[in-house]
Amino acid sequence: MAHEIEQFTDGTAAFVSARESAWHRLGTVTEGAMTAEEAMRLAALDRWNVRLLPLTATELTADGTTPVEVAQHFATARTHPRTGRTETLGVVGSDYHPVQNEEHAEFLNLLADESGAHFETAGSLKNGRQVFLTMKMPQSLTIGGHDEVDLYIAAFNSHDGSAAFRIVVTPIRVVCANTQRAAIQGARSSFVVRHTAGAKSRIAQARSALGLTFRYAEEFERAAQRMIEAEMTLNELRSVVDELWPVKDNDSARAKTNQRQRWGAISNLFERADTQAGIRGTRWAGYNALTEYANHVAPARGKTPGDKMAARAERIISGTSDALMEKAFSLTVV
Repeated sequence: MAHEIEQFTDGTAAFVSARESAWHRLGTVTEGAMTAEEAMRLAALDRWNVRLLPLTATELTADGTTPVEVAQHFATARTHPRTGRTETLGVVGSDYHPVQNEEHAEFLNLLADESGAHFETAGSLKNGRQVFLTMKMPQSLTIGGHDEVDLYIAAFNSHDGSAAFRIVVTPIRVVCANTQRAAIQGARSSFVVRHTAGAKSRIAQARSALGLTFRYAEEFERAAQRMIEAEMTLNELRSVVDELWPVKDNDSARAKTNQRQRWGAISNLFERADTQAGIRGTRWAGYNALTEYANHVAPARGKTPGDKMAARAERIISGTSDALMEKAFSLTVV
């Protein structure tokens, strides 16, 4: 299940989508746009009451078993949205403070009031360990004079200590763990809030900081248009690839083999992929080939194809490839 959407024993799933079904065909599809409250309820994200529980270990002795307190560590837990039972989600340190799903939605509600955006998708991943909500901006972008691109504000949160509360601006509609983001040079396209005592106030600060994102659409459109109008040769793309993934003459044979395979995959995307139709041979096509490779083609660890797909999804949603994407953009933008 590469989508990693949480599914319940009653056949329902913790996912909701406005107007159109996602590729995984799970969850609820609404007839129109949603409010924050509707998104929370329909995606089974409300009333989780994420909390910290003392953590103990069990020591085996000659006289039986003895509980031992695990100092400075806690288990995160929620009230399961279907069974009502307490369910553990992860182990965190003493400085971890939960950000409730309701706070998550409330923050996006503030952005909705300011931007005119509306709620588009919401869901739970990895059996409640991660959640997401997205909003669609009211205006679309026009790329290349005819291709319209919608823009979304997405907020991700984890309840197992694996990631911070993260807000991003993306041209991709988030419907599962496997999403991608475009890096826009000079724009504040993401904001991170750590799960510490000041998390709530930091979320409030994010509203102000992300005011910059409401100019993101215009900058994205102008940058993409310039890149579509600028040609890019295969040699120019190769120079960008070599700068993103440098390999020295004295590196191992394995590193050089990986370099050849990487270039083969990226050049194939640039020259032949259906995703490049209409933009082939441009700097915008070069950037898209790089992001498609990094997000969906680059090798990932895992024993099975499903494990590898899940690993790719994890690196995307956690933002681990953001720095690479930002550098790729800076090397291809004009």
